[in-house]
Amino acid sequence: MPPAIRCRRLPCAILLAAAPFAADPRPAAAQFPEGPYIAGGAGVNLVPNTDLNLDQTTRLGLGQAGYGGSSSVGFTTGFAGVLSLGWGFGNGLRAEIEGSWRSNDLNSASGLAGWASAGEPGGRQESWGVMGNLLLDLGVIGPVVPYVGLGAGYIVTDWSGVRGIGHNGTLRMTVDDSDGRFAYQGIAGLAFPLNFAPGLSVTAEYRFLGTLQPQLRARFDNPTTGAAVATGTVEPDNFNHSLMLGLRYSFARPSVAPAPAPAAAPQAQRTFLVFFDWNRADLTDRARQIIGEAVQHARTQRSTRIEVAGHADRSGTVQYNQALSRRRAETVAAELVRQGVAREEIFVTALGETQPLVPTADGAREPQNRRVEIVLR
Repeated sequence: MPPAIRCRRLPCAILLAAAPFAADPRPAAAQFPEGPYIAGGAGVNLVPNTDLNLDQTTRLGLGQAGYGGSSSVGFTTGFAGVLSLGWGFGNGLRAEIEGSWRSNDLNSASGLAGWASAGEPGGRQESWGVMGNLLLDLGVIGPVVPYVGLGAGYIVTDWSGVRGIGHNGTLRMTVDDSDGRFAYQGIAGLAFPLNFAPGLSVTAEYRFLGTLQPQLRARFDNPTTGAAVATGTVEPDNFNHSLMLGLRYSFARPSVAPAPAPAAAPQAQRTFLVFFDWNRADLTDRARQIIGEAVQHARTQRSTRIEVAGHADRSGTVQYNQALSRRRAETVAAELVRQGVAREEIFVTALGETQPLVPTADGAREPQNRRVEIVLR
C-alpha cells in the first residue's frame, strides 16, 4: 500500500480642516515618506486688518500735538512661498526645517491722522524667516493623504516705505524698518501621491503664521514744514493666512508594509496499514515492523495526534465485527505505546465493517478489509 480664540490669533481653521480625517486614522504605510524629502509651495497670503499699537512716547507726542493715538492698516492679497527639507519616519510622522517669504502691499489706513480721507497710503509688508515643523500624516482616504502640523521659529517683519498723509495734510507717518520675532504656525494639508512618479506628491495647504509683535521705528512729521511731531515705535499685529499649492519629493521609496508571511502548508498526513489474519487480533512480525515504521515517522514529523482506526471484513455479524475491529485497534495502540508513543497522543476508533477497503458481499472474507489504519497528523 502507498503511504499517505480668534481665528487670526489661533489656527482654529486647522482643527476644522483636520476633523473629517480624524474619523479614519488608519495609516497606509505605503504612502508615508521615509527618509529625506524636499518640499516647496507657493500661493496667496492674506493679512487681516492690522492694529498699530504705539508705544507710550509716541502716544504722548501725538497727544500733545492734538492727534489721536490709535489706527489700523489693511493690506492687499499678496504672495507666500515656502521651501522645506524634511525627514519622514515611515510611520506618518515627519520633521522638517522650512524657509518662507511673504509679501503684501498696504492699501488702506484708518484712525490715526485721518488717513481714510487723505489720499492713498503706500508701502509693503514683507516677512521672511526659518521655521521648524512637526507634521503627522493621518492616513489614506482614496487617493489623498491628509496631514496636520505645528511649527515654531524666527520671522523677520519688514515694513518698507509704509507711509500715509492725513488730517488735512498736516500729519505724515513714515515707517521703514524691520524686526525679527518668535513665530508660530499651524498647517493643514492634503497630499496627492502620483503613481507615475514614485516619491512625488502634489500638495495643497492652508497655513496660519503669527509672530510676536515686531517693534518698528516710526516718524510723524508735518509734510509742509518738515517739522517732527513725534517719533517712536509701532508694534503691529502680524498674522498671515496662506493658501498654497506645491510639490513634495521623497528621495527614498515610501515605506511598504511587509507582506504577510504565507501560511505554513499543513504537513501531509501519513497513513500506515496493519493487516490481520481472519478472525484474529494479534500482531504478526510484519505488523510489528509496520508499527515501528509509524513510530519513527511520528518522531520525525513531530506528530501531535495519532489516529488508530480498526476495521473488519464482512464474514461475521455486524456486532461481532464491531467488537473485533476495536480489539485490533487496541492491540495496535498498545504496541505504539510499547515502542515509545505517549498514550494521550493516540486516538482509537472502531469502524467494524462499515468502511471496507475493498467492497464485498456480506459474508465474504477479504484480507485487505481486516486491517488497522494508523494516521499521523
